[in-house]
Amino acid sequence: MTSRTADPGRPLRADAQRNRVRILAAAEEVFAEHGVAASTEEVAARAGVAIGTVFRHFPTKNDLLAAIMKGVLAGLVEQAATLGGDNRDGTGLFTFFAQTVEQAATKKAVADLLARTGVEIQLPEVLDVLGEAVHGLLRQARAAGTVDRQVRLPEVMALLASTCQGALHGGWDAELRERTLAIIFAGLRPGAAR
Repeated sequence: MTSRTADPGRPLRADAQRNRVRILAAAEEVFAEHGVAASTEEVAARAGVAIGTVFRHFPTKNDLLAAIMKGVLAGLVEQAATLGGDNRDGTGLFTFFAQTVEQAATKKAVADLLARTGVEIQLPEVLDVLGEAVHGLLRQARAAGTVDRQVRLPEVMALLASTCQGALHGGWDAELRERTLAIIFAGLRPGAAR
């Protein structure tokens, strides 16, 4: 019996697309609860599909983890783009930052699981798009005068990544997140950056 994987060039049938969505949702839950050591059999059981269905869509566990990461990052890109269009007053960067940190604190990120276990998945194109989206929010904030013109994208991304990791590993409650973000945001405001 030969293994047939989904052809990325061809659209999936409706039932295959539903299965893929269920598998990804189940995998995100399972890996968040048990780490990457969790079995693909558990993912299949939670998704309500056969293990062969999981492997038809994702031949390896790394393929499954990469798909989850792409979904998480694509969601962040979409969120940043929406905020960039909705917040011409320069507050989109702060809103995006706060929402991303809150998500990190309340939901164990697959990115953290990957970083801790040494599983290496390269997603440079998605990370580049995320950087561009955040850079758009930063440019907008600088133009509106809500962020100091000296603040650059590498600093914003470093602050975002480290704050998300702190919130995730430290189990920050809402009050600690708000206080921490207030300090970071004060440092980004005009006159504060040196």
